[in-house]
Amino acid sequence: MKYAFVGGYVLNGHEDMKAEEGLAVLVSDDKIEKIAPADGLDLTGYEVVDIKGKYLMPGLVNPHVHLAVAGNAPKANAKPVDYKKVFKLLNIPGVKPIMRIMSQGYAKDEVLSGVTTLRAVGGILDFDGKVRDKINAGKALGPRILACNSAVSVPGGHFAGSLATEAESPEMAREHVRQIHATNPDWIKIMVTGGVMDATEDGEPGILRMSPEIVKAACDEAHKLGYKVAAHVESPEGVRVALEGGVDTIEHGAQPDDEIIELFKKTGSAEVCTISPALPYCLFDLSVSHTDELGKRNGTIVMNGIIECAKTCIKEGIPVGIGTDTGCPFIRHYDMWRELCYFVKYCDVTPAFALYTATLKNAEIIGVGDITGSIDEGKSADIIVSNENPLENLKTLKNLSMVMARGKLIKDPKIKKDKYIDQELDKYL
Repeated sequence: MKYAFVGGYVLNGHEDMKAEEGLAVLVSDDKIEKIAPADGLDLTGYEVVDIKGKYLMPGLVNPHVHLAVAGNAPKANAKPVDYKKVFKLLNIPGVKPIMRIMSQGYAKDEVLSGVTTLRAVGGILDFDGKVRDKINAGKALGPRILACNSAVSVPGGHFAGSLATEAESPEMAREHVRQIHATNPDWIKIMVTGGVMDATEDGEPGILRMSPEIVKAACDEAHKLGYKVAAHVESPEGVRVALEGGVDTIEHGAQPDDEIIELFKKTGSAEVCTISPALPYCLFDLSVSHTDELGKRNGTIVMNGIIECAKTCIKEGIPVGIGTDTGCPFIRHYDMWRELCYFVKYCDVTPAFALYTATLKNAEIIGVGDITGSIDEGKSADIIVSNENPLENLKTLKNLSMVMARGKLIKDPKIKKDKYIDQELDKYL
């Protein structure tokens, strides 16, 4: 298909972006073919899409998604989810296909909400890769997916035995990376520390679980096989161990000191800021979050650490991305736009910098900046259209007019949303 977008404003996704009027964006099949003044341009053979004064920009890139989990609100008096028991349900005949179909549905929600590229950082077995392959084959609607498939953890570690394996030694970690390699991932994910969801002590939500030797072994094996490594980390000690071990992205982060900043610069690693999952623990009333005082205090530590890590890294010129950690409580598969709003509110950046981060910078961090993330000739036709200027009102990204993913145009995308979750989260924008 060939499309010509005309009649609106173009935001190209670069750091210095501004709304440009009078341009036509020509799409041929799955690529942006040409960007030129619309006046006098021969549009023969193109389907002309008049966006009528709306704003065209790159599709959003979400580098931190758990595609197999819905992100529902916890129920009152509900027991904590035992993910190991849930994982064992996969042994029941017929359950695996159902779970893959659910993941496929969440991927569809992502793209309908404007996320045209995502990195799935820890899922069930090889399901993320299977969904990726089905989308790539044109058999399902969804975004470009970079899949980690299963993550690598340690006994007692974050999501060990469910979304992650349990490596007991450096050699076992290497073997687990090789096993994940056999499932055809795009990245490798490791769980270096604990998190709020599995913290058992007050003030230690990111306690170091994975030894430096296991971190290094996993990273070395991944790099040898050609993969970059993303690391779940929620404490300063964990950040230090992860960077020394060779990880390529720190997921979440923690309060950095001078040594950590120097390690970031020395290694070239990036920080991926994820305010969304910490906010409900930190700011919601306990009657809404259905956590306890321990969870609230630990959530506050994590949220403050994530924010300070991102702010300091930005100040020091270290690459910073933003992601949602979708799948955590209250974080659904259509809410990437909220992370941009939180980035502005808590990290003191401009809406333009937030949009740049959520598009081109995120694409660069996860290794697809030459493919997507900006409105440039030759890039993938990953495009969204908003009703208002997001540089003045990021909330306009909540309801998009159009989404195009690799040349497939979706007009007036609709998603079934959770009104209760939206109502509670809207209080903190």
